[in-house]
Amino acid sequence: MKNLAVFASGSGSNAERLVEYFKDSDLAQVKLILCNNPSAGVIQRAERLNIPLVLFNRSEFKSDKIVDLLKENEIDWVVLAGFLWLIPSNLVAAFPNKIINIHPALLPKFGGKGMYGHFVHEAVVENKETESGITIHYVNEHYDEGAIIFQASYPVTSIDTPEDVAKKGQVLEHKHFPEVVEKLLKEEI
Repeated sequence: MKNLAVFASGSGSNAERLVEYFKDSDLAQVKLILCNNPSAGVIQRAERLNIPLVLFNRSEFKSDKIVDLLKENEIDWVVLAGFLWLIPSNLVAAFPNKIINIHPALLPKFGGKGMYGHFVHEAVVENKETESGITIHYVNEHYDEGAIIFQASYPVTSIDTPEDVAKKGQVLEHKHFPEVVEKLLKEEI
């Protein structure tokens, strides 16, 4: 059984989807949810789902405290699900090729520092893109620059608002993210 730690900064819909997907699995389980935002919706989701939640601040994140916590809980994979901070090098080094992220655009377009959530969707609309999508990628020490694992796209019409783009992307996120995580875990066996 593989133990997953999910990091989230926002509402936590992808974190909840991962918990539900692996709830009855003999392959993996979400053992911890970690959050850097004390007002994030993921906190209530973790409580409702009965998954231990760890809140942390920036200094704790950059120290070895989080790495030690993950190792104490025998975490095998780290999954970023709407987590906004850059991952420090000590965490990347502790989990080489075992940290993955989901990004709400087709990288390398609309990636990098400050490109998350509504900022991405607004940029897609402002640039009159005809398609957007999601990217699941490995995490390194740079925003959105790790090797791409999976991408899926959807059409963007001339009348789509950033909210429309966000809704289309979230459908793909909820469908593909757990499946891609499962595939990576199976490849490791």
